[in-house]
Amino acid sequence: MQLGGGCASGTLFTAGGGNARMLVTLLFFILGSLIATHHVDWWFALPSFPAVSVVKTFGVLPALLVNLALFGLIALVTVKLEKRRHGQLEAPPVTDHRGLSRVLRGPWVLVWGAVALALLNYATLALAGRPWGITSAFALWGAKAASGLGVDVGSWVFWQSAANAKALAAPVWEDITSVMDIGIMLGALLAAGLAGRFAPSLDIPTRSLVAAVIGGLLLGYGSRLAYGCNIGAYFSGIASGSLHGWLWLVAAYAGNVVGVRLRPVFFTGERPQVALSGC
Repeated sequence: MQLGGGCASGTLFTAGGGNARMLVTLLFFILGSLIATHHVDWWFALPSFPAVSVVKTFGVLPALLVNLALFGLIALVTVKLEKRRHGQLEAPPVTDHRGLSRVLRGPWVLVWGAVALALLNYATLALAGRPWGITSAFALWGAKAASGLGVDVGSWVFWQSAANAKALAAPVWEDITSVMDIGIMLGALLAAGLAGRFAPSLDIPTRSLVAAVIGGLLLGYGSRLAYGCNIGAYFSGIASGSLHGWLWLVAAYAGNVVGVRLRPVFFTGERPQVALSGC
């Protein structure tokens, strides 16, 4: 994420909003996802723990309380760390837009975004019959492109499951995740246009371009193994009561720590993060 410039949803949003570099990240995100589907049978054959649902284990209310307590703890720790490093919390962006103008041009109040995400995830669950996901479409797009080039992806174990084989054989517009992903990009394009921020540029520094390639490949490959990115694996994973959502958070945090350290290598002018004292 640190090298590519965003997660799956962030990549779609910024690419749709006119960021040419993020189109490179998206392209290699798709390629990484495709490569992972070729290897996924090897990964899933490794020894594994049984699936754990905190809802089935503890019940709905206790699971909800535990999750809320963990989120509260994370918020408390991050607030303390930010104040220790910077002296104060980052101030919310100031805008002169009010009412409908703010809805169309942004930035939104964070609570608005949180409520919208919750409602949209519920709508996705009601309409699609499953929580919100994004990255499965990338693997599908890559597989269809490879098939068009003569690669027999249908013989790969991943694409032989009933659901995946059906998606591979059907048109892209019949895949719910693909339609939603395209919708995100079109929505970002509309938002950027309304805000007067749509200004794509092909002037991409070489190192930044290399970071987009590496980051995109890692994002694509990892998202297939983790059953998604920050939406499918983390957001929807935790919302559905799966323990893997929290495990994803731990691994993603560790990866971002490494990624932040690597950013100055690829992005000119960035300084390494100042080490926290007393930790």
